[in-house]
Amino acid sequence: MKKAILVILLLLMVFNIYGAVLINGAGATFPYPLYSRWFYDFEKEMGIKVNYQPIGSGAGIEQIKAGTVDFGASDSPILPSDQNKFNLIMVPTVAGGIAIVYNLPGIGKGLKLSRSVLVDIFLGKIKLWNDPRITSLNPNFKIPPMPIVVVRRSDGSGTTDIFTQFLSAISPEWKNKVGSGTSVNWPVGVGGRGNMGVAGYIKNTVGSIGYLEVAYALQNNLSYALIQNKEGAFVAPEIKNIKSALERVKVPSDFYIYPVDAPGKESYPIVGYTFILIRRDLKDKEKREALFKLMSWIYEKGDKMAEELYYIPLPKNIKDLALKRLEILK
Repeated sequence: MKKAILVILLLLMVFNIYGAVLINGAGATFPYPLYSRWFYDFEKEMGIKVNYQPIGSGAGIEQIKAGTVDFGASDSPILPSDQNKFNLIMVPTVAGGIAIVYNLPGIGKGLKLSRSVLVDIFLGKIKLWNDPRITSLNPNFKIPPMPIVVVRRSDGSGTTDIFTQFLSAISPEWKNKVGSGTSVNWPVGVGGRGNMGVAGYIKNTVGSIGYLEVAYALQNNLSYALIQNKEGAFVAPEIKNIKSALERVKVPSDFYIYPVDAPGKESYPIVGYTFILIRRDLKDKEKREALFKLMSWIYEKGDKMAEELYYIPLPKNIKDLALKRLEILK
């Protein structure tokens, strides 16, 4: 009897003795550094636990479509037609930038990569770091003569979607040969699972280059490139440059947007929003209300943490529009 009582007490602790529910989510690794902070503080303040698995945007989309999680997370926006087809509400949480990172002996951050050079590296056309097209852009760096090792995602990824949307926007050859999406048929490279996997691969592989959400680049102390934007300027994936890009692209009411290659001399060209997906037909009333509380808390109290981790908070008008969409959960 005592053992049975102890088990019951432990279960109550797991599912929160105050009557709150456990929210299960899965998806994007792009916002995971921020989500882990948000969800920890939300539980401390509100007594509602959020269990989030960073398994990639593609898997997160599939799980929310199947109804096996309470919310999905994706950096890849869902078409309005698919939002309706699968009865989903899609709202953004924050925005961020994707850094092009590399591991080169003696080379710190600030290597310049033009648009055509970046495309040709990922097409496998430029194979050596001391290729004249790279060295001519970087006369102040002594670039070693070593092979380029391209690292990309092996799983379905919204980060991949944003990056390949950018490559498709600037290169007809890339668009025709490879295209864009959460998964593409890469012409070259080795795969890492999640932003964490790519970061680890680059950190441990001399001569490597890949793409990562900015927070992962900073947390792993990886060097990042200056990328040529639409105006011809070479810009870093810094907050002011990411903000500059986002301010120049209007967000539609259905939130279906890829704000890549925005105009503006200071605009960083590889940026995107990250989204939460919730089913309109979620039957559990307590979970519906808990999800609305979570999103309201994120919009009200999450900005400071977002900025600390190099994400860009949403402006008030976008938050207000998102909350209006989410009122169906109440």
